[in-house]
Amino acid sequence: MKNKLLTPEQSESLLKTLADRFEKNMNRHKTLKWEKIKTKLEASPEKLWSLHQMEETDGEPDVVDYHQKTDEYIFFDCSPESPKRRSLCYDYQAWDSRKANKPESNVIDTASEMGIELLTEEKYRQLQQLGKFDQKTSSWVQTPPQIRELGGAIFCDRRYNHVFMYHNGADSYYAARGFRGSLKV
Repeated sequence: MKNKLLTPEQSESLLKTLADRFEKNMNRHKTLKWEKIKTKLEASPEKLWSLHQMEETDGEPDVVDYHQKTDEYIFFDCSPESPKRRSLCYDYQAWDSRKANKPESNVIDTASEMGIELLTEEKYRQLQQLGKFDQKTSSWVQTPPQIRELGGAIFCDRRYNHVFMYHNGADSYYAARGFRGSLKV
């Protein structure tokens, strides 16, 4: 099992990167204060590790919401294009069903290994309210069970200044399709 803790140097570097991104993108979190978020992150090394995984795959995680009731900050992958975790089937079942040209892995297992959740269509649309994302790429999103049971999966992108949701076979994969994750801290 992979060590899910960062070195002090990695933690310090990541916190600086996150703080810089936070300050440069205040439109995503107008009423939030970095110091409170930083304190929560420092108290949650496993969450910091997950954010590091998002950062290492060019997800550019940033705070996009705060749930007062649960006292949780919500991070999304905010990279302009889908993060560098692409060419993946939707889930293990889809990956396992491929007889030839299997990709390296699948979205659901990769997100789980990273300690993050795949965005839902609703969260994807929430992200798109904060900027223009996936104008050249697309991102798998959580697929309702009734679609998945029939062999399909859904993904979204932004084209023509509009957010679209599409479907594909869950076993398909493309170099321009990845996935975006979220993390509650």
